[in-house]
Amino acid sequence: MFQSDCGETGNGRGSARTAHHNFTKSRPVSSLLSHMKKTEQLSPLFSPLGKARVQDAGVASEQNHAEDGRSVASKTFWDVEKMSMLFSPPGFEEKSPTLSPTDNEAQSAKGDTEPVEEEVQPVTFQSKYIQNFPLYQDYCLRALKDDLNRLSKSLVSELITPLYLQGLQFPRSSASASETPPPKARSAEAAPFSSPSTPIRVTPCALWQDLEEVKASGLLRGLTSRQIHLQECMFEVISSEASYLKSLEVAVNHFYASKALEQTLSHREHHILFSNIRRVMAASEKFFVDLEMHLGERVLMSQVGDIVLRHCPEFHALYVPYVTNMMYQEALLNQLLHQNRHFACLLKKLEHDPVCQRQSLKSFLVLPFQRVTRIKLLLENILKLTDQDSDARSSLEKAIRAVHEIVTDCDNKVRQMKQIEELVCLKALLDFDKVKSIPLVVSRRFLVHQGPMRQKMVGSTSNSKMSFTNIYLHLFNDLLIISLKKDQRFKVVDHAEFPTHVHTENLKTGFLSLPPESFLLRLSRSQTGLPTAMILVAHTKSERETWMKVLSQKH
Repeated sequence: MFQSDCGETGNGRGSARTAHHNFTKSRPVSSLLSHMKKTEQLSPLFSPLGKARVQDAGVASEQNHAEDGRSVASKTFWDVEKMSMLFSPPGFEEKSPTLSPTDNEAQSAKGDTEPVEEEVQPVTFQSKYIQNFPLYQDYCLRALKDDLNRLSKSLVSELITPLYLQGLQFPRSSASASETPPPKARSAEAAPFSSPSTPIRVTPCALWQDLEEVKASGLLRGLTSRQIHLQECMFEVISSEASYLKSLEVAVNHFYASKALEQTLSHREHHILFSNIRRVMAASEKFFVDLEMHLGERVLMSQVGDIVLRHCPEFHALYVPYVTNMMYQEALLNQLLHQNRHFACLLKKLEHDPVCQRQSLKSFLVLPFQRVTRIKLLLENILKLTDQDSDARSSLEKAIRAVHEIVTDCDNKVRQMKQIEELVCLKALLDFDKVKSIPLVVSRRFLVHQGPMRQKMVGSTSNSKMSFTNIYLHLFNDLLIISLKKDQRFKVVDHAEFPTHVHTENLKTGFLSLPPESFLLRLSRSQTGLPTAMILVAHTKSERETWMKVLSQKH
C-alpha cells in the first residue's frame, strides 16, 4: 500500500476514477468496459432494528441513496466504473431480459436511473440479549476452535475454507480467552489495530442453562443431558444470530453510513463495496426477533427449524446476490486501498474505532457467507439430537434442505461469474483473422479444458520423417476451437460445434509407427463446412487420456 498523509480528508472521487485504467489490466472482465449495459430497478429497504441505533449512525438520512437497495450481483452487467454483474441471480427482477455480453454489444448504453426507496417502518423490538454477545468474528473463531477440537481427526478440510476464515484477525498470542483483559482495559489507543502481539477478544457465548429464566424455572433438574444439549444447540442459533446482527450493525452503522468515507467514493463504488448489506442486516433483524420471541414465549424451546424455514425465501433472495458479488467487492476494496489514499486513510481511522474491536472492514463484509454456511451446521447438530418421532424433525429437515439450496446456489453463481470472466479474458486473446468469427461470451458457455497439442502434418508418410506442428485446443461445453499460439495470443484456424460435430478414435500407433500418445480427431463439420480429420499427439499418455475423455462426453 502507498504511504500518505492520513490527515488529508479531501474528496477522492477523481483519484479513484483515474486509477481505473490500471485496475482493468489485472481484471480480465474489464475488457467489457465499453460493452456493458446495466438495468436498474426500485427495491424497498428494510429499516434496521431500533430507531436509536439507526439515527445515531445517520443511516436514516440515506433514504434517497440511488443504489443501496440492490446487490451488485443483481445487475445485468458490470465493469470497473459501472461495476454491474454479468448475469442476474434469482430473486431480483429486471426491467429487461438478461442478455449475454455478445448480445448486449448491439444495444445502446443507457444512463443511470435514480430509484426512490420505499419507506419501511422500522422494527422497534429491543433485544434482551444482543449486547451480551461478542462480534460474529469472535464467535466464528471460538466456534471454529470448538469444531476443530471435536473433529480434529476428521472433516477438518471442510471446516477450514478460505472464505470461512477470510478477513478474520487471528490472535498471535497463546493467551486463552479467560486471560483476555476485561472490556475497560481494552482500547484502540492501548491496543493498536495491527498489533500482532495483542489477541482479539474471543468471548465465550452464554449457555442456555445459564439464562436466569432457565435457572428460575427448575427445568434443569428434570432434563437429561441429551435434552439439555439439544436446548444448547437451539440456543446457539439465537446467540450466534445475535453476534451476527451485532457485527452487521457495525458494518452498516459505522462503515456504510460514514459520510466521510462515502465522499471518497463514487456512488457506484460505494454500492459495489457494500452491496445489499443493509437489506441483509434487516433480514437478520427480523429473523433474530422471531428467534428471541420464541425463546421468550417458552424457555424450553420446542424447535427452531420452522422459524429458519420461514425466513429462507428472503435469505435466498438476499444472500445469493451478496455472495456472488463478493469476488468483485474484494477486487474493488483492494483497488481502493492501493489507489485511493483518501479512502485508505479514512478507512484506517474507522477501523481503529473501539466499536470495531480491531476487526477490519473486510472481516465485516465476508460475514454473510460465513453465516449462511454456519446456520446449516447448527441445524444439522440440532437434527442429530432430535428424536425420530418428534414433530420438529420434519420442519428441521426442510430448513436444512432450504439452507443447503442457498449455499449451493451461491456456489453456482460464483462459479458462473468466474466462468464468464474466463471467457471474457480468452475473448481478448483470440484472433480469428481469416476464419469466420463467432461470439465467445454467451450464456451457459464455459471452458472445459485447454492445452497444447501436436498435429501430424498431412505430407508426412511412412517413408519420410514425420513432421508435426504445434496447435492449441480450447474445449468448451458446446464448442471446440483449434488455434496456433504465438506470444500469448491464439490465431484461430478452425472451430466446430461440440459435441455434435466432434469425434475421437483410438489409433493402432504401433502399426502406424505413431507416438503412443496419438489419437484421431474428426470434425464431421467445421467452420469450413467440410469434414476434417487430424492426428493429434499429446505430450504425455495421461494428457492423451484426459483429452480422449473430455472430447468424448457431454458437459
